[in-house]
Amino acid sequence: MAIATVSAGARLHVGFQNLSLARRRLYGGIGVGLEEPRVTVTAEPESGVECDDPLARVYASRAVDVLDVSGVALTLEERLPRHVGLGSGTQLALSVLVATARAHDMDPRVRARAPAMGRGGRSGVGVATFEDGGSVVDAGHPTNRFTTEPPAEGDWTVPPVVARHDLPDDWRFLVVVPDAEPGRSGDDEDASMRSVVERADPAVADEIAGVVTRKLLPAAAEGRLEPFGEAVAEIGRKNGAWYADAQGGVFRPPAGTLVETLEECPVCTGVGQSSWGPVVYGVTDRDHAEEAEVAARAALRDNGLEGRVILSRSDSSGARVQTDD
Repeated sequence: MAIATVSAGARLHVGFQNLSLARRRLYGGIGVGLEEPRVTVTAEPESGVECDDPLARVYASRAVDVLDVSGVALTLEERLPRHVGLGSGTQLALSVLVATARAHDMDPRVRARAPAMGRGGRSGVGVATFEDGGSVVDAGHPTNRFTTEPPAEGDWTVPPVVARHDLPDDWRFLVVVPDAEPGRSGDDEDASMRSVVERADPAVADEIAGVVTRKLLPAAAEGRLEPFGEAVAEIGRKNGAWYADAQGGVFRPPAGTLVETLEECPVCTGVGQSSWGPVVYGVTDRDHAEEAEVAARAALRDNGLEGRVILSRSDSSGARVQTDD
């Protein structure tokens, strides 16, 4: 038995490779793990479940059931903003799972147990970046297992990673978190995704496939910032074409105005919206990070918004785990 602390970085979700049932693989997430911001939890063995945070307590109870252990006392030390496009649910759920398992001297088997924690049902990016960080492309799910309804909760396997690259240490991801309505989640997200999948143009998936194979992956492998950013931006806009009816445009308000403003910043590339937003991101390098941050704060101010601006490296190692006997 031990006290276990787990800390995981946020993730950016650039988009999916395919949302049409007319192609053999559905979804196929594309994203990047970040060093900042982070979620951090500490767990120790207990009889029953003790946790002051309501959502963390839900995940703790589920982890106790999944692992078949006596219980856990869980403390949420750092939290990610919820439903803004940073993967808060997956990173919290998996952090709780791992902390609970390590507190009981068990192997967490993250990928195998993620579905039982309710994660990885569409995109596998959050699970993959929790495991190893990096720039990630996953394989998606076999379309023949899907209708417009997803499988029952837990009745899936996390999509395998088909490409993963460490990104250069001098790259910086600019993350803008405006104070705005949260993005979609839960039943609302399910309904929106169902609507999108029913209408998705398969030709867009074919275009994205070319961007991924001929632009994104070579740029990630060679560490070329400008081509990487151009590919990310193109993938984001093509995904936005699928979502336009569901979210009120290629980017949802107010992300759209922030994207348009930051696209004018000469030191930023790859500007886009993460998941359902409202988080907006861009890519720059260490030498131009301060200029990019100033531009982001100006973009918030000029659009009458409050918010937070974060500069982060890409994570290259996944969640950090520490145990004290």
